[in-house]
Amino acid sequence: MTTIAARLQAVNDRIAAAAHAAGRAPASVALLAVSKTWPAAAVREAAAAGQRAFGENYVQEGVDKVEALRELGLEWHFIGPLQSNKTRLVANAFDWVHGIDRLKIAERLSAQRDVHLPPLNVCIQVNVSGEESKSGVAPIDAASLAAAVAALPGLRLRGLMCIPEPSADPALLHARFALLRRLKDELAASGLTLDTLSMGMSHDLEAAVAEGATVVRVGTAIFGERQAGAFAQPG
Repeated sequence: MTTIAARLQAVNDRIAAAAHAAGRAPASVALLAVSKTWPAAAVREAAAAGQRAFGENYVQEGVDKVEALRELGLEWHFIGPLQSNKTRLVANAFDWVHGIDRLKIAERLSAQRDVHLPPLNVCIQVNVSGEESKSGVAPIDAASLAAAVAALPGLRLRGLMCIPEPSADPALLHARFALLRRLKDELAASGLTLDTLSMGMSHDLEAAVAEGATVVRVGTAIFGERQAGAFAQPG
């Protein structure tokens, strides 16, 4: 078994254990392998081990991998901050966008999505920790943005996403993830059909699964430490 395959198995075992501890079926939690800064060969290795969904943070790097690995039929998620001048590339190369935090970006993605492609799956990013340096809509504004995004024809609103501040305090992490879950429940009660909570990474996936995550975004625990500087372009 290759190193990446072994790490994938270990992460999937963690997800299964966390799900069982929460009284959930392991299959209710999907693993998104965050392959940013790693070459197409690493993604190919993970795909050979059975991983199908991959997340990218940088537009051109991600688009290049989508093209290089198109024959594998993988599912591609854009999970980084997105500048308005790069929405067209993302709208047509990716299957999902996790970081919608303002209506302008959503409108551009909708308008630029090829009409021959299915609607682009999107999640709204919520700033659950209130950090000024972090992307995401404030929790109080999530409902209005969600309603506007759900009305766009080129998009399919699937749920919410968050990146809480790094913390060694399990109680704090549980509180952040629980806030996102409550927001999703409130939006569902208002009539929106949502099925996705994108939350949890290598260091905190257990807390996220306990609070209802349906997608966990794991990079380091699968691929190793980031290859800093390999792809430095902004999203």
